[in-house]
Amino acid sequence: MKNIFMNLTDNLTAKHAKIKRKVRKGIKLSALCGIFALFAVNLSCNEKKTEEPKEEEKATTEVSLTESQFKTVGIETGFVEDRNLNKIIKANGYTTVPPQNSAEVSTLIGGTVKDIFVLEGTFVNKGKVLATIQNLEVIEMQEDYHSASASVEYLQLEYNRQKTLSDENVNPRKTFQEVKAKLAAERARAQAAKNKLDALHVSTKGSSSVVPIVSPINGYVGKINIAKGAFANTGVSLFEVVDNSQMHLDLNVYEKDLGSISIGQVIDFVLTNQSNKSIKGKIFGINKSFSNESKTVAVHAKIDPADAKGLIPGMYVSANINITNSTVPALPKDAVVRNADKYFVFVQEDEKAEQEHDHKAGEKEEIHEKEVHFKAVEVIPGTTDLGFTEIKFVNEVSANAKVVTKGAFYLLSAMKGGGEHEH
Repeated sequence: MKNIFMNLTDNLTAKHAKIKRKVRKGIKLSALCGIFALFAVNLSCNEKKTEEPKEEEKATTEVSLTESQFKTVGIETGFVEDRNLNKIIKANGYTTVPPQNSAEVSTLIGGTVKDIFVLEGTFVNKGKVLATIQNLEVIEMQEDYHSASASVEYLQLEYNRQKTLSDENVNPRKTFQEVKAKLAAERARAQAAKNKLDALHVSTKGSSSVVPIVSPINGYVGKINIAKGAFANTGVSLFEVVDNSQMHLDLNVYEKDLGSISIGQVIDFVLTNQSNKSIKGKIFGINKSFSNESKTVAVHAKIDPADAKGLIPGMYVSANINITNSTVPALPKDAVVRNADKYFVFVQEDEKAEQEHDHKAGEKEEIHEKEVHFKAVEVIPGTTDLGFTEIKFVNEVSANAKVVTKGAFYLLSAMKGGGEHEH
C-alpha cells in the first residue's frame, strides 16, 4: 500500500513539474510577443513623428492671402537692393535752397493792403502780382513824371529853335546854353520819376494810387505776413517765395571726419521723421570755416530734382556719407522678421508655383478668390542703418524674387497661427 502511495505521489509530482515548465515557457513566449508588439508600435509612432514634422515644417513656411486680404493688410513687395551700409560717416543736417532761390518779398513804399491774390503753397511765376497796396504818394510821383515829361517836350522844341538861332548868330550863345541846361535837368527829373514808378511796378500812364507787390522769382509762396486792410511797412517781409527746384542739403561734419570727405561722394539720407524712405545725393561743396561754436563744417550735397519732390527747406535729415564704393545686399529693416532664434523674409511665389500650390494631385477643384502665396526664407541679417538691413540668404534665391517689404510681421503671425486662411 505504501509503495502504491509513493508511486502516485511521484506521478503527480512529475506531472506538476511538466505543467510548470509549460506555463513558464508560455509566459516567456507571451512576454517576448509583448516586447515585439511594443517595439513595433514604438517604431510606428516614431515613423509618424518623423513624418509629421516634415509636413508641419513645410506647412509653416508658407502662407497664403486672398487678393482682398493682400490689399487690406497693405502688403508691399520689392527687390533686394545693393546699398552701402559699411564704411560710412554719419552726419545730421537739414534741407535748404541756395540764396538766389529764396526771396523775402517786401514793399519799397508803405501803404494799406488792398487785395491779396495768393495762398500759402501757391506756385507763382516771376512777376506774378501777389497783392496790392494803396498810397497817395504814388499819384504825386506820377504827376511829377507827367510834369517833367511835358517840360522835356517843350524844352526840346525850344532847344531846337535856340540852336538854329545860335547857329545863325541871331541870338546870343548864352540863351542857347540856358535852354540846353534846363532840358537836361527836366530830362533827369522825368527819368528819376520814371525809375521810381518802375521800381514800384507802377505804370507811367494814367494816375493811380495802387502799388502791386510782385514775386521776384518762380517758386511756391511760403509764409504770408499781411492781412487785407493792414498797413504794410517798408523793409518788412510780406511774403516768402521759395524755388525748391535747386534743393540741397547742408550737413554738419565734425573736424575729425573732414579728411575723409571729398567732392563727388555719394550720400544716402532719410528725413528724421520719415525713416522708411532713403534718398540719394552727391557732395558738391565743402565750407572752409567752422560753423559757430559747434566745431563742425557745413558740407553741401545736391539732390536730384525728381527725388526732391515733396521736400521743403528746413527739414531735418540723417545722412550716411559713403566713403567707399563697396555695397551689400539689403532690404528695408521691416522686411526681416524673427521667429525663435532664426530670421526670415517672405518671398512671393511666382504664378506657376501658386498654381501648383492650388491644384495638388487628387484635390477637388473649387471656385474661390485668387490667392497670393508667400514662402518664409531664412536669412542671416547684418548691419542695419538708415532703415535698411544687410541680408544674406541661407539658401540661394532668385535675383528677381519679390520680397515683402511691408507687412512681413503680419505674414509671420498668420504663418504661426496655422498658415493658410480658411475659405
